[in-house]
Amino acid sequence: MTLQTVLLAVGPGDVERSDELAEAVVEVAQPADASVVLAHVFTDSEYDEVVTRLEFDASRDEIDADEVAMRHSTIRNLQSILDESDVDYEIRGAVGDHGPSIVDLATAVDADRVVVGGRRRSPTGKAVFGSTAQEVLLSAPCPVTFVRSSDE
Repeated sequence: MTLQTVLLAVGPGDVERSDELAEAVVEVAQPADASVVLAHVFTDSEYDEVVTRLEFDASRDEIDADEVAMRHSTIRNLQSILDESDVDYEIRGAVGDHGPSIVDLATAVDADRVVVGGRRRSPTGKAVFGSTAQEVLLSAPCPVTFVRSSDE
């Protein structure tokens, strides 16, 4: 299977592991000359908090999720690494529950691979709190690469 599109989906918990995520995406996308979709997924409350923190104009009727994602520090850090590695990318933002939103984005961009980050969780933690990575692994329309934080 030839990779054409790789979706790298990040959220609020990925700030600390953005270097590892970028390295994984470069490793997957570069040899295949695939383009990358950098996506930041926000829940409704995360989105409202980020819009306020980034001081978007509150008088605007609607603020585009792609625009919010473009200004987010995690995406900007990933952009620098992809630029240095000469990997083509576009930026997307999405608002909704993390797992289903990532799966929807993967379908919308016709991704050949999804890359997500996560942390090790106990079985009880997964059962009680759910797991975005688990949701994506089980529901994505393509193979998924899971990147665990290096501090685990």
